[in-house]
Amino acid sequence: MSIVEIENLTKDYEVGFWRKRRVRALDGLSLAVERGEIFGFLGANGAGKTTTLKLLMRLIFPTAGKARVLGHDISDVAMHQKIGYLPENPYFYDYLTAREFLEYCSELFGHPSRERRTRSEDLLRRVHLDEMRWNTQLRKFSKGMLQRVGLAQAIVNDPEVVFLDEPMSGLDPIGRREVRDLIASLRLEGKTVFMCSHILSDIEVLCDRVAILKRGKLAHVGNLDELRQRAGDRDSVEVNATGTNLETFNRHMQNTDHLVLTTTASGLRIQAQDESEVDSIIAALRKAGGKLVSVQPVRQSLEELFLDDA
Repeated sequence: MSIVEIENLTKDYEVGFWRKRRVRALDGLSLAVERGEIFGFLGANGAGKTTTLKLLMRLIFPTAGKARVLGHDISDVAMHQKIGYLPENPYFYDYLTAREFLEYCSELFGHPSRERRTRSEDLLRRVHLDEMRWNTQLRKFSKGMLQRVGLAQAIVNDPEVVFLDEPMSGLDPIGRREVRDLIASLRLEGKTVFMCSHILSDIEVLCDRVAILKRGKLAHVGNLDELRQRAGDRDSVEVNATGTNLETFNRHMQNTDHLVLTTTASGLRIQAQDESEVDSIIAALRKAGGKLVSVQPVRQSLEELFLDDA
């Protein structure tokens, strides 16, 4: 049984004042998320990602379709005891300190007093919030610090499924790395993570599978290798060399029309469509006095696949 099951989920909004009209934010979305995987949910702004998460959290209600989490319909309030959620723009009681806020969240789940304090401190360490800030009011926190507190509250109840909407938002490179490690550790604990993110490099590193949403409809779903194959065979080979230039290389390579040649600060970058062309490229580089630096496959990146569907 899938941990998250979405079937024909649809959401319409009424817009306008005098002449109201319906706008479809989500159109017949169907997908499944398996236990223990990190599932990436991608799409341009307005594609319907946040709408999907809000529907799953029962913050808004669907126009049509249904969804189940942990085998329970999303209308089952008891299911929320076993899930965690970080919204894209979290708003907290900003007069509370970080420690007080997490203890409050822990109390909502019925944890006893002593356990609440210990749990809160463990989570603040886990999200790498400076201990000197634990007793600072949240109103004095930066966006990145609030994001760390939001991640801590999302796992305060030790959930089986964690829903994250832009978890890297507002974080510096070090913070992104720490949060990325935290999300990876959740998978090691057997938890399931459903995350939206615009930081495609993090999606490529973390996610077992991804879904790409386009104008409210599902465009692609699968692991990255599957998606690249569906997009067509665009794999090529890149050769990097130093010690020569474009003009000299062209004199020794009989036909360069099928190659993509780029001048770099240290030499040349040559992209060929097929691996069989590498030998002739290297031979031409040697005649041109060039020095081979690297030969590596070039695969369609997630960014290219994402832009193809934007």
